Amino acid sequence: MPSPVTSTSSRANRGWWDGNADDYQVEHGDFLRDAGFVWCPEGVDEADARLLGEVRGRRVLEIGCGAAQCARWLVAQGAEVAAFDLSHRQLLHARRIDLDSGVRVPVVQADAEVLPFAGDAFDLACSAFGALPFVADPAAVFREVRRVLRPGGRFVFSVSHPIRWAFPDDPGPRGLTSDRSYFDRTPYVERDEDGTPTYVEHHRTMGDWVGLVVASGLTVTGLLEPEWPQGHERVWGGWSPLRGRHLPGTAIFTCANT
Repeated sequence: MPSPVTSTSSRANRGWWDGNADDYQVEHGDFLRDAGFVWCPEGVDEADARLLGEVRGRRVLEIGCGAAQCARWLVAQGAEVAAFDLSHRQLLHARRIDLDSGVRVPVVQADAEVLPFAGDAFDLACSAFGALPFVADPAAVFREVRRVLRPGGRFVFSVSHPIRWAFPDDPGPRGLTSDRSYFDRTPYVERDEDGTPTYVEHHRTMGDWVGLVVASGLTVTGLLEPEWPQGHERVWGGWSPLRGRHLPGTAIFTCANT
Protein backbone atom coordinates (compact mmCIF):
# COMPACT_ATOMS: atom_id res chain seq x y z
CA MET A 1 0.00 0.00 0.00
CA PRO A 2 1.44 3.44 -0.88
CA SER A 3 2.92 5.43 1.99
CA PRO A 4 1.38 8.83 2.89
CA VAL A 5 4.47 10.55 1.42
CA THR A 6 4.14 8.66 -1.84
CA SER A 7 0.41 9.40 -2.05
CA THR A 8 1.00 13.10 -1.34
CA SER A 9 3.60 13.42 -4.10
CA SER A 10 1.53 11.50 -6.64
CA ARG A 11 -1.65 13.41 -5.89
CA ALA A 12 0.06 16.81 -5.99
CA ASN A 13 1.94 16.16 -9.21
CA ARG A 14 -1.02 14.61 -10.98
CA GLY A 15 -2.98 17.77 -10.25
CA TRP A 16 -0.12 20.06 -11.25
CA TRP A 17 0.48 18.38 -14.59
CA ASP A 18 -3.23 18.18 -15.36
CA GLY A 19 -3.44 21.93 -14.74
CA ASN A 20 -0.27 22.87 -16.61
CA ALA A 21 -0.12 20.38 -19.49
CA ASP A 22 -1.67 22.82 -21.98
CA ASP A 23 0.86 25.58 -21.24
CA TYR A 24 3.72 23.07 -21.22
CA GLN A 25 2.87 21.76 -24.67
CA VAL A 26 2.41 25.28 -26.06
CA GLU A 27 5.78 26.39 -24.66
CA HIS A 28 7.86 23.30 -25.42
CA GLY A 29 5.97 21.39 -28.11
CA ASP A 30 7.95 22.79 -31.05
CA PHE A 31 11.26 21.92 -29.38
CA LEU A 32 10.11 18.40 -28.47
CA ARG A 33 8.45 17.83 -31.88
CA ASP A 34 5.38 15.64 -32.32
CA ALA A 35 7.56 12.63 -33.11
CA GLY A 36 10.96 13.44 -31.68
CA PHE A 37 13.08 11.93 -28.94
CA VAL A 38 14.77 14.80 -27.07
CA TRP A 39 16.43 13.70 -23.85
CA CYS A 40 16.90 17.08 -22.19
CA PRO A 41 16.88 20.89 -22.51
CA GLU A 42 20.40 20.69 -23.93
CA GLY A 43 18.81 19.06 -26.96
CA VAL A 44 20.44 15.61 -26.92
CA ASP A 45 18.49 13.76 -29.61
CA GLU A 46 18.15 9.97 -29.57
CA ALA A 47 18.34 9.99 -33.37
CA ASP A 48 22.01 10.97 -32.96
CA ALA A 49 22.90 9.70 -29.47
CA ARG A 50 21.47 6.17 -29.87
CA LEU A 51 21.59 5.60 -26.11
CA LEU A 52 18.91 2.92 -26.44
CA GLY A 53 20.75 1.11 -29.21
CA GLU A 54 18.80 -0.67 -31.90
CA VAL A 55 15.05 -0.22 -31.33
CA ARG A 56 13.56 -1.77 -34.46
CA GLY A 57 11.57 -4.84 -33.52
CA ARG A 58 12.10 -4.22 -29.79
CA ARG A 59 9.38 -3.84 -27.17
CA VAL A 60 9.89 -0.47 -25.46
CA LEU A 61 8.26 1.13 -22.42
CA GLU A 62 8.27 4.92 -22.00
CA ILE A 63 7.93 6.04 -18.38
CA GLY A 64 6.32 9.43 -17.79
CA CYS A 65 5.62 9.99 -21.47
CA GLY A 66 3.83 13.36 -21.39
CA ALA A 67 2.31 13.72 -24.85
CA ALA A 68 4.29 10.65 -26.01
CA GLN A 69 6.59 12.50 -28.41
CA CYS A 70 9.47 10.12 -27.63
CA ALA A 71 7.26 7.06 -27.93
CA ARG A 72 5.96 8.28 -31.29
CA TRP A 73 9.53 8.60 -32.60
CA LEU A 74 10.24 5.06 -31.42
CA VAL A 75 7.16 3.77 -33.26
CA ALA A 76 8.42 5.47 -36.43
CA GLN A 77 11.72 3.59 -36.00
CA GLY A 78 9.93 0.25 -35.96
CA ALA A 79 9.68 -0.34 -32.21
CA GLU A 80 6.64 -1.82 -30.46
CA VAL A 81 5.90 0.78 -27.79
CA ALA A 82 3.74 1.21 -24.70
CA ALA A 83 3.77 4.47 -22.77
CA PHE A 84 2.21 5.87 -19.63
CA ASP A 85 1.92 9.08 -17.66
CA LEU A 86 0.45 10.16 -14.34
CA SER A 87 -1.41 13.05 -15.97
CA HIS A 88 -4.65 12.44 -17.87
CA ARG A 89 -4.36 15.86 -19.49
CA GLN A 90 -0.93 15.03 -20.90
CA LEU A 91 -2.39 11.85 -22.36
CA LEU A 92 -5.14 13.87 -24.02
CA HIS A 93 -2.37 15.81 -25.77
CA ALA A 94 -0.90 12.47 -26.83
CA ARG A 95 -4.24 11.56 -28.36
CA ARG A 96 -4.43 14.97 -30.10
CA ILE A 97 -1.01 14.47 -31.68
CA ASP A 98 -1.95 10.89 -32.66
CA LEU A 99 -4.91 12.25 -34.61
CA ASP A 100 -2.88 15.06 -36.20
CA SER A 101 0.09 12.89 -37.15
CA GLY A 102 -1.59 9.60 -37.96
CA VAL A 103 0.91 7.78 -35.71
CA ARG A 104 -0.88 6.14 -32.80
CA VAL A 105 0.86 5.34 -29.53
CA PRO A 106 -0.90 3.09 -26.97
CA VAL A 107 -0.88 5.00 -23.68
CA VAL A 108 -2.27 4.39 -20.21
CA GLN A 109 -2.60 6.52 -17.09
CA ALA A 110 -0.46 5.01 -14.34
CA ASP A 111 1.91 5.70 -11.47
CA ALA A 112 5.56 4.77 -12.03
CA GLU A 113 5.80 3.18 -8.59
CA VAL A 114 3.22 0.49 -9.54
CA LEU A 115 3.52 -0.43 -13.21
CA PRO A 116 0.47 -2.09 -14.83
CA PHE A 117 2.57 -4.40 -17.01
CA ALA A 118 3.58 -8.04 -16.83
CA GLY A 119 7.06 -9.15 -15.87
CA ASP A 120 9.69 -9.57 -18.59
CA ALA A 121 7.45 -7.70 -21.02
CA PHE A 122 9.95 -5.21 -22.49
CA ASP A 123 13.38 -5.21 -24.08
CA LEU A 124 13.99 -1.52 -23.36
CA ALA A 125 12.65 1.18 -21.05
CA CYS A 126 13.23 4.92 -21.22
CA SER A 127 12.30 8.06 -19.37
CA ALA A 128 13.19 11.58 -20.50
CA PHE A 129 12.63 13.68 -17.37
CA GLY A 130 9.52 11.58 -16.76
CA ALA A 131 8.32 10.51 -13.31
CA LEU A 132 11.63 10.00 -11.50
CA PRO A 133 12.18 13.58 -10.25
CA PHE A 134 8.61 13.62 -8.90
CA VAL A 135 8.24 10.28 -7.10
CA ALA A 136 8.70 9.90 -3.36
CA ASP A 137 9.95 6.32 -3.68
CA PRO A 138 12.33 5.99 -6.64
CA ALA A 139 13.48 2.59 -5.34
CA ALA A 140 9.99 1.28 -6.12
CA VAL A 141 10.28 2.61 -9.68
CA PHE A 142 13.61 0.91 -10.28
CA ARG A 143 12.31 -2.37 -8.85
CA GLU A 144 9.29 -2.16 -11.13
CA VAL A 145 11.44 -1.34 -14.16
CA ARG A 146 13.66 -4.32 -13.46
CA ARG A 147 10.57 -6.51 -13.06
CA VAL A 148 9.11 -5.59 -16.46
CA LEU A 149 12.47 -5.70 -18.30
CA ARG A 150 13.63 -8.93 -19.82
CA PRO A 151 17.08 -10.23 -18.78
CA GLY A 152 19.65 -8.28 -20.75
CA GLY A 153 17.26 -5.36 -21.17
CA ARG A 154 18.30 -1.73 -20.99
CA PHE A 155 16.87 1.24 -19.10
CA VAL A 156 17.93 4.79 -19.97
CA PHE A 157 16.63 7.77 -18.03
CA SER A 158 17.39 11.48 -17.80
CA VAL A 159 16.92 13.69 -14.75
CA SER A 160 17.99 17.13 -13.63
CA HIS A 161 21.67 16.99 -12.78
CA PRO A 162 21.85 16.74 -8.98
CA ILE A 163 24.26 19.68 -8.68
CA ARG A 164 21.48 22.01 -9.89
CA TRP A 165 19.78 21.58 -6.51
CA ALA A 166 22.48 23.70 -4.83
CA PHE A 167 21.77 26.68 -7.11
CA PRO A 168 18.73 28.93 -7.66
CA ASP A 169 16.55 27.81 -10.56
CA ASP A 170 17.39 31.01 -12.44
CA PRO A 171 18.74 31.11 -16.02
CA GLY A 172 20.58 34.38 -15.33
CA PRO A 173 23.67 35.32 -13.29
CA ARG A 174 21.89 34.65 -9.97
CA GLY A 175 21.73 31.00 -10.96
CA LEU A 176 25.53 30.73 -10.89
CA THR A 177 25.90 31.19 -7.12
CA SER A 178 25.07 28.30 -4.78
CA ASP A 179 22.62 29.26 -2.03
CA ARG A 180 21.76 25.88 -0.47
CA SER A 181 23.36 22.56 0.38
CA TYR A 182 23.72 19.93 -2.30
CA PHE A 183 23.21 17.39 0.50
CA ASP A 184 19.86 18.80 1.66
CA ARG A 185 17.34 16.25 0.44
CA THR A 186 14.28 18.17 1.63
CA PRO A 187 11.80 18.10 -1.29
CA TYR A 188 10.77 21.29 -3.05
CA VAL A 189 7.07 21.72 -2.34
CA GLU A 190 4.54 24.28 -3.57
CA ARG A 191 1.30 24.59 -1.57
CA ASP A 192 -2.10 26.18 -2.04
CA GLU A 193 -3.60 28.69 0.38
CA ASP A 194 -4.83 25.84 2.60
CA GLY A 195 -1.33 24.37 2.84
CA THR A 196 -2.09 21.38 0.61
CA PRO A 197 0.88 20.38 -1.58
CA THR A 198 0.25 21.18 -5.25
CA TYR A 199 3.70 20.33 -6.67
CA VAL A 200 6.50 18.19 -5.25
CA GLU A 201 9.98 17.61 -6.65
CA HIS A 202 12.50 15.39 -4.90
CA HIS A 203 16.28 15.71 -4.79
CA ARG A 204 18.79 12.88 -4.93
CA THR A 205 22.55 13.27 -5.07
CA MET A 206 24.55 11.54 -7.79
CA GLY A 207 25.53 8.91 -5.24
CA ASP A 208 21.88 8.43 -4.32
CA TRP A 209 20.92 7.74 -7.94
CA VAL A 210 23.73 5.22 -8.42
CA GLY A 211 22.89 3.53 -5.12
CA LEU A 212 19.20 3.27 -6.00
CA VAL A 213 19.95 1.72 -9.38
CA VAL A 214 22.39 -0.82 -7.92
CA ALA A 215 20.09 -1.72 -5.01
CA SER A 216 17.33 -2.61 -7.50
CA GLY A 217 19.55 -5.16 -9.21
CA LEU A 218 20.20 -3.04 -12.29
CA THR A 219 23.75 -2.12 -13.33
CA VAL A 220 24.91 1.36 -14.31
CA THR A 221 26.72 1.02 -17.62
CA GLY A 222 26.90 4.65 -18.71
CA LEU A 223 26.48 8.22 -17.52
CA LEU A 224 26.20 11.20 -19.86
CA GLU A 225 26.44 14.80 -18.60
CA PRO A 226 25.61 16.75 -21.77
CA GLU A 227 27.57 19.94 -22.46
CA TRP A 228 25.63 22.95 -23.68
CA PRO A 229 25.91 22.97 -27.49
CA GLN A 230 27.31 25.90 -29.42
CA GLY A 231 24.56 27.93 -31.07
CA HIS A 232 21.81 26.58 -28.80
CA GLU A 233 20.14 29.70 -27.39
CA ARG A 234 16.89 28.27 -26.00
CA VAL A 235 16.10 29.01 -22.35
CA TRP A 236 14.03 26.33 -20.60
CA GLY A 237 13.24 27.28 -17.02
CA GLY A 238 16.57 27.29 -15.21
CA TRP A 239 18.44 25.88 -18.21
CA SER A 240 20.18 28.50 -20.32
CA PRO A 241 23.31 29.04 -22.42
CA LEU A 242 24.83 31.06 -19.56
CA ARG A 243 24.39 28.38 -16.94
CA GLY A 244 25.11 25.59 -19.40
CA ARG A 245 28.60 26.93 -20.01
CA HIS A 246 29.38 26.60 -16.29
CA LEU A 247 27.21 23.83 -14.80
CA PRO A 248 25.82 20.50 -15.99
CA GLY A 249 22.03 20.63 -16.24
CA THR A 250 21.18 17.01 -17.00
CA ALA A 251 22.36 13.53 -16.08
CA ILE A 252 21.46 10.62 -18.39
CA PHE A 253 21.95 7.15 -16.91
CA THR A 254 22.19 3.95 -18.93
CA CYS A 255 21.40 0.80 -16.95
CA ALA A 256 21.39 -2.90 -17.78
CA ASN A 257 19.20 -5.67 -16.38
CA THR A 258 21.98 -8.20 -15.97
